[in-house]
Amino acid sequence: MEPGLEELMPRLLPVGDCDLAEDFDPTVPPRTPQEYLKRVQIEAARCPDVVVAQIDPRKLKKKPTVNISISGCQPAPEGYSPTLKWQQQQVASFSAVRQSLNKHRNHWRSQHLDSNVTMPKSEDEEGWKKFCLGERVYSEIDALSDNENLGIDYIKVGFPPLLSIVSRMNQATVTSVLEYLITWFGEKKFTPELGRWLYALLACLEKPLLPEAHSLIRQLARRCSQVRALEESKNEEQISALNLIICLVSRYFDQRDLADEPS
Repeated sequence: MEPGLEELMPRLLPVGDCDLAEDFDPTVPPRTPQEYLKRVQIEAARCPDVVVAQIDPRKLKKKPTVNISISGCQPAPEGYSPTLKWQQQQVASFSAVRQSLNKHRNHWRSQHLDSNVTMPKSEDEEGWKKFCLGERVYSEIDALSDNENLGIDYIKVGFPPLLSIVSRMNQATVTSVLEYLITWFGEKKFTPELGRWLYALLACLEKPLLPEAHSLIRQLARRCSQVRALEESKNEEQISALNLIICLVSRYFDQRDLADEPS
Protein backbone atom coordinates (compact mmCIF):
# COMPACT_ATOMS: atom_id res chain seq x y z
CA MET A 1 0.00 0.00 0.00
CA GLU A 2 1.31 3.45 -0.90
CA PRO A 3 2.39 5.73 2.00
CA GLY A 4 -0.41 8.26 1.34
CA LEU A 5 -3.06 5.57 1.37
CA GLU A 6 -1.52 4.07 4.48
CA GLU A 7 -2.34 7.28 6.36
CA LEU A 8 -5.96 7.36 5.10
CA MET A 9 -6.60 3.66 5.45
CA PRO A 10 -4.44 2.27 8.23
CA ARG A 11 -4.15 -1.50 8.43
CA LEU A 12 -6.22 -2.99 11.18
CA LEU A 13 -3.91 -6.03 11.33
CA PRO A 14 -0.49 -5.01 9.99
CA VAL A 15 1.18 -7.96 8.34
CA GLY A 16 4.77 -8.08 7.23
CA ASP A 17 6.29 -10.35 4.63
CA CYS A 18 5.35 -13.91 5.36
CA ASP A 19 8.17 -16.40 5.66
CA LEU A 20 6.82 -19.20 3.49
CA ALA A 21 8.25 -22.32 2.01
CA GLU A 22 9.60 -22.16 -1.54
CA ASP A 23 6.94 -24.61 -2.73
CA PHE A 24 4.06 -22.33 -1.59
CA ASP A 25 1.15 -22.65 -4.04
CA PRO A 26 -1.48 -19.85 -3.75
CA THR A 27 -4.02 -21.91 -5.70
CA VAL A 28 -4.49 -24.53 -2.99
CA PRO A 29 -6.37 -23.93 0.27
CA PRO A 30 -4.13 -22.35 2.93
CA ARG A 31 -2.80 -24.61 5.65
CA THR A 32 -1.40 -22.00 8.06
CA PRO A 33 -2.31 -18.44 9.06
CA GLN A 34 0.75 -17.18 7.20
CA GLU A 35 -0.36 -18.89 3.98
CA TYR A 36 -3.87 -17.44 4.33
CA LEU A 37 -2.56 -13.88 4.80
CA LYS A 38 -0.17 -14.22 1.90
CA ARG A 39 -2.97 -15.44 -0.31
CA VAL A 40 -5.10 -12.41 0.69
CA GLN A 41 -2.23 -10.09 -0.22
CA ILE A 42 -1.83 -11.72 -3.62
CA GLU A 43 -5.56 -11.51 -4.40
CA ALA A 44 -5.70 -7.85 -3.30
CA ALA A 45 -2.75 -6.99 -5.54
CA ARG A 46 -4.57 -8.51 -8.52
CA CYS A 47 -7.71 -6.36 -8.04
CA PRO A 48 -7.89 -3.45 -10.51
CA ASP A 49 -7.99 0.09 -9.15
CA VAL A 50 -11.08 0.94 -11.22
CA VAL A 51 -13.88 -1.42 -12.17
CA VAL A 52 -16.23 -0.59 -15.05
CA ALA A 53 -19.57 -2.34 -15.37
CA GLN A 54 -20.37 -3.79 -18.77
CA ILE A 55 -23.93 -2.69 -19.64
CA ASP A 56 -25.79 -3.75 -22.75
CA PRO A 57 -27.52 -0.53 -23.98
CA ARG A 58 -30.11 -2.59 -25.83
CA LYS A 59 -31.52 -3.84 -22.54
CA LEU A 60 -32.10 -0.28 -21.33
CA LYS A 61 -34.58 0.33 -24.13
CA LYS A 62 -36.92 -2.36 -22.87
CA LYS A 63 -39.69 -1.19 -20.58
CA PRO A 64 -39.44 -2.89 -17.18
CA THR A 65 -42.37 -4.93 -15.88
CA VAL A 66 -43.77 -3.59 -12.63
CA ASN A 67 -46.49 -5.27 -10.61
CA ILE A 68 -48.77 -2.64 -9.08
CA SER A 69 -51.67 -3.55 -6.84
CA ILE A 70 -54.95 -1.74 -7.47
CA SER A 71 -55.45 0.76 -4.66
CA GLY A 72 -59.13 1.41 -5.35
CA CYS A 73 -62.15 -0.77 -6.01
CA GLN A 74 -63.24 -1.99 -9.39
CA PRO A 75 -66.46 -0.33 -10.55
CA ALA A 76 -69.77 -2.17 -10.27
CA PRO A 77 -71.20 -3.82 -13.38
CA GLU A 78 -73.25 -1.47 -15.51
CA GLY A 79 -76.65 -0.95 -13.97
CA TYR A 80 -75.65 -2.31 -10.56
CA SER A 81 -73.85 0.67 -9.01
CA PRO A 82 -75.63 1.68 -5.79
CA THR A 83 -77.19 5.11 -5.49
CA LEU A 84 -75.91 7.62 -2.97
CA LYS A 85 -79.25 7.54 -1.14
CA TRP A 86 -79.04 3.75 -0.79
CA GLN A 87 -75.50 4.00 0.55
CA GLN A 88 -76.50 6.65 3.08
CA GLN A 89 -79.40 4.48 4.26
CA GLN A 90 -77.11 1.49 4.75
CA VAL A 91 -74.62 3.54 6.74
CA ALA A 92 -77.39 4.88 8.99
CA SER A 93 -78.81 1.39 9.57
CA PHE A 94 -75.34 -0.02 10.27
CA SER A 95 -74.62 2.76 12.75
CA ALA A 96 -77.85 1.94 14.61
CA VAL A 97 -76.88 -1.73 14.78
CA ARG A 98 -73.48 -0.83 16.27
CA GLN A 99 -75.04 1.45 18.86
CA SER A 100 -77.52 -1.21 19.91
CA LEU A 101 -74.78 -3.83 20.12
CA ASN A 102 -72.60 -1.63 22.33
CA LYS A 103 -75.54 -0.72 24.54
CA HIS A 104 -76.65 -4.29 25.17
CA ARG A 105 -73.27 -6.07 24.94
CA ASN A 106 -73.08 -6.87 28.65
CA HIS A 107 -76.61 -8.29 28.64
CA TRP A 108 -75.95 -10.61 25.71
CA ARG A 109 -72.56 -11.61 27.07
CA SER A 110 -74.24 -12.86 30.22
CA GLN A 111 -76.62 -15.13 28.31
CA HIS A 112 -75.85 -18.83 28.38
CA LEU A 113 -74.79 -20.44 25.13
CA ASP A 114 -76.49 -23.61 23.94
CA SER A 115 -74.71 -26.80 24.88
CA ASN A 116 -73.71 -27.42 21.24
CA VAL A 117 -71.94 -24.05 20.91
CA THR A 118 -68.21 -24.26 21.55
CA MET A 119 -66.37 -21.15 20.42
CA PRO A 120 -62.86 -21.86 19.10
CA LYS A 121 -59.81 -20.23 20.61
CA SER A 122 -58.75 -16.96 19.01
CA GLU A 123 -55.71 -18.48 17.29
CA ASP A 124 -57.62 -21.48 15.87
CA GLU A 125 -57.99 -20.37 12.25
CA GLU A 126 -59.42 -23.60 10.86
CA GLY A 127 -61.75 -23.92 13.84
CA TRP A 128 -63.22 -20.46 13.24
CA LYS A 129 -63.69 -21.08 9.53
CA LYS A 130 -65.68 -24.22 10.28
CA PHE A 131 -67.57 -22.51 13.11
CA CYS A 132 -68.66 -19.55 10.95
CA LEU A 133 -69.12 -21.19 7.56
CA GLY A 134 -70.07 -24.75 8.51
CA GLU A 135 -68.55 -27.98 7.32
CA ARG A 136 -70.62 -27.91 4.14
CA VAL A 137 -69.12 -24.62 2.89
CA TYR A 138 -65.70 -25.33 4.43
CA SER A 139 -65.49 -28.69 2.65
CA GLU A 140 -67.12 -27.22 -0.49
CA ILE A 141 -69.92 -29.79 -0.56
CA ASP A 142 -72.61 -28.56 -2.94
CA ALA A 143 -75.01 -31.51 -2.92
CA LEU A 144 -76.92 -32.42 0.22
CA SER A 145 -78.18 -35.89 0.97
CA ASP A 146 -81.95 -36.37 1.24
CA ASN A 147 -81.81 -37.52 4.84
CA GLU A 148 -79.86 -34.50 6.08
CA ASN A 149 -81.82 -31.85 7.90
CA LEU A 150 -79.22 -29.08 7.89
CA GLY A 151 -81.62 -26.48 9.21
CA ILE A 152 -80.82 -27.52 12.77
CA ASP A 153 -77.32 -28.91 12.36
CA TYR A 154 -75.14 -25.85 12.92
CA ILE A 155 -72.00 -27.97 12.75
CA LYS A 156 -72.75 -28.47 9.06
CA VAL A 157 -74.32 -25.12 8.13
CA GLY A 158 -72.25 -22.93 10.46
CA PHE A 159 -73.27 -20.99 13.54
CA PRO A 160 -74.93 -17.65 12.80
CA PRO A 161 -73.33 -14.55 14.36
CA LEU A 162 -75.73 -14.47 17.28
CA LEU A 163 -75.42 -11.56 19.70
CA SER A 164 -74.69 -14.01 22.50
CA ILE A 165 -71.68 -15.17 20.47
CA VAL A 166 -70.20 -11.96 19.05
CA SER A 167 -70.65 -10.15 22.38
CA ARG A 168 -68.15 -12.58 23.90
CA MET A 169 -65.46 -11.73 21.32
CA ASN A 170 -62.88 -9.14 22.33
CA GLN A 171 -61.23 -6.89 19.73
CA ALA A 172 -58.25 -9.19 19.24
CA THR A 173 -60.59 -12.09 18.45
CA VAL A 174 -62.78 -9.94 16.19
CA THR A 175 -59.73 -8.87 14.19
CA SER A 176 -58.34 -12.40 14.03
CA VAL A 177 -61.62 -13.96 12.82
CA LEU A 178 -62.07 -11.14 10.32
CA GLU A 179 -58.60 -11.90 8.97
CA TYR A 180 -59.37 -15.64 8.76
CA LEU A 181 -62.54 -15.06 6.76
CA ILE A 182 -60.99 -12.46 4.47
CA THR A 183 -58.14 -14.87 3.75
CA TRP A 184 -60.72 -17.54 2.96
CA PHE A 185 -62.65 -15.14 0.74
CA GLY A 186 -59.47 -14.33 -1.15
CA GLU A 187 -59.58 -17.77 -2.74
CA LYS A 188 -63.20 -18.89 -2.37
CA LYS A 189 -66.59 -17.72 -3.56
CA PHE A 190 -68.92 -15.43 -1.66
CA THR A 191 -71.65 -17.19 0.32
CA PRO A 192 -74.54 -15.96 2.52
CA GLU A 193 -72.83 -17.52 5.57
CA LEU A 194 -69.70 -15.51 4.86
CA GLY A 195 -71.66 -12.32 4.26
CA ARG A 196 -73.52 -12.55 7.57
CA TRP A 197 -70.31 -12.98 9.54
CA LEU A 198 -68.46 -10.21 7.71
CA TYR A 199 -71.30 -7.79 8.50
CA ALA A 200 -71.37 -8.85 12.16
CA LEU A 201 -67.60 -8.56 12.59
CA LEU A 202 -67.58 -5.10 11.00
CA ALA A 203 -70.34 -4.14 13.45
CA CYS A 204 -68.09 -5.26 16.33
CA LEU A 205 -64.99 -3.47 15.03
CA GLU A 206 -64.13 -0.51 17.22
CA LYS A 207 -63.13 2.91 15.91
CA PRO A 208 -60.59 4.37 15.51
CA LEU A 209 -59.25 1.45 13.57
CA LEU A 210 -55.94 -0.14 14.41
CA PRO A 211 -53.52 -0.33 11.46
CA GLU A 212 -54.08 -4.09 11.09
CA ALA A 213 -57.86 -3.69 10.93
CA HIS A 214 -57.52 -0.75 8.57
CA SER A 215 -55.54 -2.88 6.12
CA LEU A 216 -57.93 -5.83 6.47
CA ILE A 217 -61.13 -3.96 5.65
CA ARG A 218 -59.51 -2.29 2.63
CA GLN A 219 -58.46 -5.72 1.42
CA LEU A 220 -62.02 -6.91 1.97
CA ALA A 221 -63.57 -4.08 -0.05
CA ARG A 222 -61.20 -4.63 -2.96
CA ARG A 223 -61.94 -8.36 -2.96
CA CYS A 224 -65.70 -7.65 -2.96
CA SER A 225 -65.31 -5.37 -5.96
CA GLN A 226 -63.26 -7.99 -7.77
CA VAL A 227 -65.88 -10.72 -7.21
CA ARG A 228 -68.64 -8.29 -8.15
CA ALA A 229 -66.97 -7.41 -11.44
CA LEU A 230 -66.60 -11.09 -12.32
CA GLU A 231 -70.20 -11.96 -11.44
CA GLU A 232 -71.45 -13.42 -14.72
CA SER A 233 -74.97 -14.42 -13.67
CA LYS A 234 -75.66 -10.91 -12.30
CA ASN A 235 -77.18 -12.34 -9.13
CA GLU A 236 -78.84 -9.22 -7.72
CA GLU A 237 -78.92 -10.54 -4.16
CA GLN A 238 -75.20 -11.31 -4.16
CA ILE A 239 -74.23 -8.05 -5.87
CA SER A 240 -76.31 -6.16 -3.32
CA ALA A 241 -74.47 -7.92 -0.49
CA LEU A 242 -71.10 -7.07 -2.04
CA ASN A 243 -72.23 -3.47 -2.57
CA LEU A 244 -73.19 -3.31 1.11
CA ILE A 245 -69.78 -4.39 2.37
CA ILE A 246 -67.98 -1.97 0.04
CA CYS A 247 -70.34 0.78 1.19
CA LEU A 248 -69.69 0.16 4.89
CA VAL A 249 -65.92 -0.03 4.48
CA SER A 250 -65.72 3.08 2.35
CA ARG A 251 -68.38 5.34 3.85
CA TYR A 252 -68.75 4.27 7.48
CA PHE A 253 -65.07 3.49 8.11
CA ASP A 254 -63.97 6.53 6.08
CA GLN A 255 -62.12 4.78 3.26
CA ARG A 256 -63.63 7.17 0.74
CA ASP A 257 -61.21 6.34 -2.08
CA LEU A 258 -62.86 2.88 -2.22
CA ALA A 259 -66.43 4.19 -2.43
CA ASP A 260 -68.71 3.45 -5.37
CA GLU A 261 -69.55 6.50 -7.42
CA PRO A 262 -73.30 7.19 -7.16
CA SER A 263 -75.25 5.93 -10.16
